[in-house]
Amino acid sequence: MKRRYRSPRTAPLIVALITSVAAVTLALCVAAFLRSYRAAVVQSACTSSAQAVNQVVGTVGNYVENLEETVGDVMAEMYAPEESRDAYLNAWLNARSEVVAVTTYDAAGTLQDCWALGHTPRQNILQNLSFDLGAARRSADGYTSTPHVESIFAGYYPWVVTVVRPMPSGNTPRWVAVDVRFSGLGASINGVGIGQHGYCYLMDEHGNMVYHPQQQLLYAGIKTEEAARLAGLADGTYVEDTVIYSIQDVPGSNWRVVGVSYIDETVNESVWQMARITLGTAALILAAALLTGWVISHMLSHPLQRLETAMEQFEQDADGFTFQPVAGTREVQELSDSFGHMVGRIQQLMTTVREEEIDLRKTELKALQAQINPHFLYNTLDSIAWMCEQGKNGDAVKMVHALARLFRISISRGHELIPIEKELQHAESYLLIQKFRYKNQFTYHFTVDESCLHYLCNKITLQPIIENAITHGLDLLVEPGHIEITVCTEGEDVLFRVSDDGIGMSQEQVAELLQNEPSDRTGIGIKNVNDRLRIYFGPQYGLSIESVPDEGTTVTIRMPRVPEEREGDYDKTH
Repeated sequence: MKRRYRSPRTAPLIVALITSVAAVTLALCVAAFLRSYRAAVVQSACTSSAQAVNQVVGTVGNYVENLEETVGDVMAEMYAPEESRDAYLNAWLNARSEVVAVTTYDAAGTLQDCWALGHTPRQNILQNLSFDLGAARRSADGYTSTPHVESIFAGYYPWVVTVVRPMPSGNTPRWVAVDVRFSGLGASINGVGIGQHGYCYLMDEHGNMVYHPQQQLLYAGIKTEEAARLAGLADGTYVEDTVIYSIQDVPGSNWRVVGVSYIDETVNESVWQMARITLGTAALILAAALLTGWVISHMLSHPLQRLETAMEQFEQDADGFTFQPVAGTREVQELSDSFGHMVGRIQQLMTTVREEEIDLRKTELKALQAQINPHFLYNTLDSIAWMCEQGKNGDAVKMVHALARLFRISISRGHELIPIEKELQHAESYLLIQKFRYKNQFTYHFTVDESCLHYLCNKITLQPIIENAITHGLDLLVEPGHIEITVCTEGEDVLFRVSDDGIGMSQEQVAELLQNEPSDRTGIGIKNVNDRLRIYFGPQYGLSIESVPDEGTTVTIRMPRVPEEREGDYDKTH
C-alpha cells in the first residue's frame, strides 16, 4: 500500500509560525529603528561638528579683528613725528604682548625700520618670511601671511602671522608689516576636538593651508587633506563615506575653518551600542514569543495528540478499544465527543457485519456444497444406469454400495470438516465407481503420509479433482492412464496432489478452468473446490494447476493443518 504523506504536527507549526512572525517583525523593526537612529546620530554628529567649527570661527574671527585693530593703531602712528611715533610704538609693544615686531618696507621691499622689544634685526637677512614683495605688489589692500617662524632676528624665532598693509601712494615707507604671535590661536584651535580624533584646521579661499594641528605630518607627507577640493564647496556640512566635513568662512578675512570628524567613532560606535541594546531586547522579545507559542501549541496540540493516539489504538484494535474522552478546549472536546460517538457506531456496525458475514459464508458454503453433490450424483447414476443397460448387475450392485458409502461420508453428520482419512476413503470409493464405468481404462495409487490422516480437511475435496482428471485427462487416451494421489505436509500446511498422465492443458485452459462460473458444465467441480477452500481458510489457500499438453496435469491442493480439536474454532469463525 502506498504510504500516505504525513503532514507536520500542529505544535511545531504554531511555534514556528509565531516565532517566524515575531522574528520577521522584530527584524524589520530593528532594521528600521537602527536606520532611523543612525540617521539621527549622523545628524547629531553634523550638528556637533558645525557647532565646533562655529566655535573656532568665533575664535579666529576675534583674532582677525584684533589683528585689524592692531594694524590700524600702527598705521595711524606712521604719520606722527619720529620721536612721538617711536615712543608710542615702544609703549604700545609693552602693552600688546602678542605683537612681536612692527616693520616697514620701501617700494623695493627693503627693510627700513623695525620696532621689537629687546630684539634688533640681523645685518644680513637671508630670507624674510614676514614680507613677500610679490604678494604685496599684487594686492592693493595688502595681505595676511600664513603662520611662519620669525626669521629677521638672531636667536629669536617666535611663531607669527604677518599682516601687511600698504601706505598711501607717495609715502615712505611703502608698506607696514605687523608680526603677531600665532601660538595662542593655534592652541585655541587645537583645543577644539570633534569626537576622539576629529579636529579643525584653517585654509584660505584657494585651499592653501593656513594652519593645521598636524602640520608636521602634512609636511612629512604622512597625512594629506583635500583642502583644494573643499575650497570649492559652499559653507555647510557634508557627509561622505567615512568623514563628516563642516566648512565655514571667517568673517573679515579670506580664511575658512574646516572641521573634520569620523563617522566610525562619532556615529558607528553609538549605532553599534544601540544595536547591541536593540538586539538584546529583540532576543528577549523573541524568546518570549517562542515561549508563548510553545505554551499555546501545548494547550492545543497535547489534547489533539491524545486524540490522535486514541485513533491509532482504535485503528489497531477496533474490537477491544475503549474510548476515554479527551479534555481540552471547546473545539477539542466537541471533536472528542464526535469521535467517541463514531467509535461506538463503528463497533456496533462491525458486530452486525461480522454476524452477517458469518451467515453469508455459511450460505455460500452450503450453496457450493449443493453444487457438488448433484453434479457427482448425476455422474454416478449415469454410470450405474450404463451398467444395468449392459447387464452388469453385479457391478451395478457394487457401485450402489460404493455410492452409499460415498454419501455416508459426504453427509458426515452435517460437519464441513472431516478427517483426511475419511476424505481418502471417499476418494477411493469414487475411483472404484469410475473404474467400473470406464472398464478399467486407468489405474490409481495413493501415497499418504500417515501423520496427516488425523488432520481435518473440507469434505468432497479430492473427488472433483479426480473426476476432472478422469473426464478431461484420461477419457481421450487410447492407452490406459494412471492417477497418482499424494498427501504430505509442508511447514504448517497439508498438500494434496492429484497427478495424471493424460492429454494435459494449455495455460489458457488452466486459467479458464479456475474461472468457470457455476452455469458452465466443464470444470464446475474445480472452481467449486477452490472457492470453498478460499472462503473457509483464506486467500492464501486453494488450488494450483500445473499442466503440459500431451504429458499430463498436476493439481495441488493447499490447506492448513487443522487438528480434530480445532474443528469447533473453524465452525464458529467461518
